[in-house]
Amino acid sequence: MTAPQRALIVIDAQQEYFDGLLPIQYPDRDTSIARIRAAIDAAEQAGVPVVLVQHELPAEALVFASGSATHRNHPEVAAHEARATKRISKQFSSVFADTDLAVWLRDQGVDTITLVGYMTNNCVLASAASAEPLGFAVEVLSDATGAIDIANEAGQASAEQVHETLMALLHSNWAAVAEVDAWSAAIRAGETLAKSDLVSSATQGRKASGQTL
Repeated sequence: MTAPQRALIVIDAQQEYFDGLLPIQYPDRDTSIARIRAAIDAAEQAGVPVVLVQHELPAEALVFASGSATHRNHPEVAAHEARATKRISKQFSSVFADTDLAVWLRDQGVDTITLVGYMTNNCVLASAASAEPLGFAVEVLSDATGAIDIANEAGQASAEQVHETLMALLHSNWAAVAEVDAWSAAIRAGETLAKSDLVSSATQGRKASGQTL
């Protein structure tokens, strides 16, 4: 098996998730941004392309307003801006929607994208799902992403519930989920991260709940 040709996609590691209206609540945001920085460092050392993505909305928007302080990348990520292989701006949840990212990745020979950043329950999820029809394998680094508490007319869930549920969901079909240290070891060794599948996850789910066919 040939080694994966990876690119690290850093999604929206912006001040909006620290000082704005959407503060990340799980995992701890100061811890997760440090793990994002660790993933970038590992990628740079291994020669893996690093793509920095920023969500950008009109100047009058409540969040991610163009030119605002909360639109800026967190300092831990901003420190890498000059060295980033590519930078893109997006207006939708998926990093692929109305951007040239898919074309650029193919031009670089990339077949596997590694997602870090925010939020687990929005842009990470949307980007992982939309990569499938484009033919890219996906990895998600669970300790370098983060979620928020959710409550609306349909129900509510804590950030921890949201994050852990979505990590299991992603690993069951759309992505290989791992932590930064395991991923860093895999890129140094040129190895593929292990991934589950929907049938195996369903089988294990039935066993965990004591159900039978």
